[in-house]
Amino acid sequence: MSRIRATVAEAARRLAEAGVESPDSDARLLIAHVLQVDPGELALLDIRGREISAGEWDALEDLLGRRQSREPLQHLTGVAHFRHVTLQVGPGVFTPRPETELLAGWAIEQARAAGEAPVVVDLCTGSGAIAKAIADEVPAAQVHAVELDESAHAWAARNLAGTGVDLHHGDAFTAFPDLQGAVDVVVCNPPYIPLEAWESVAVEARDHDPHLALFSGQDGLDAMRLLEAHAASLLKPGGVVGAEHADVQGESAPAVFAATGRWREVRDHRDLAGRARFLTARLAR
Repeated sequence: MSRIRATVAEAARRLAEAGVESPDSDARLLIAHVLQVDPGELALLDIRGREISAGEWDALEDLLGRRQSREPLQHLTGVAHFRHVTLQVGPGVFTPRPETELLAGWAIEQARAAGEAPVVVDLCTGSGAIAKAIADEVPAAQVHAVELDESAHAWAARNLAGTGVDLHHGDAFTAFPDLQGAVDVVVCNPPYIPLEAWESVAVEARDHDPHLALFSGQDGLDAMRLLEAHAASLLKPGGVVGAEHADVQGESAPAVFAATGRWREVRDHRDLAGRARFLTARLAR
């Protein structure tokens, strides 16, 4: 038997030694998962003298061992939180990242500004995170999403069930020919890691996320080039596109759009850490 505060400290120590980037937070989330409580309740439970039982210790030991081997936290808990929605995640789907919430927020603002029934397309939807967030925060929007990977599509289907999102299984860069010229907002979190950057990718992503969702040619911009052409065909004149990219692509990714002459207001946006994170552009014609 052990008190919660001591358990959190021990778990965090072990995770830190294993190189986990957020050991304190992960320790609390794993313990809360084992105890089936909200993480915010742990301090109160500790004050009340709640102890970890032998069975709970066994369950926690298993989860800690897996996290120490750098299995993604969300695979262990089975959920990921994204803006105001909760997603089911696990092996076979890209785990949504907090920084992508900024791109989703931009898409939500643009959808709200587009009129009473905006048409929004989420390409490379993965778990369905962006599409679900838009449907949640802009209920009047007509949201369409597409995913190529079969396993990821299955996760998206679970997450988007009952949301009204029109989910397709197929190639993001040829999808929705029936929507050409009819879309207000295109949003995409495409693969953008250069193949040569394999060794620099975090173990959690490199060893557990689908490679289809990570890598995009030698310079990491193959998918961005396909996105530029497809977004131009889907959007209404004056419609907007937003796409996440690697922090080293703050100039090269927007340049893909600027070079074609089809876009105006091409600009890049930084995340809360000041890193280049996503580009936006408006269709000129």
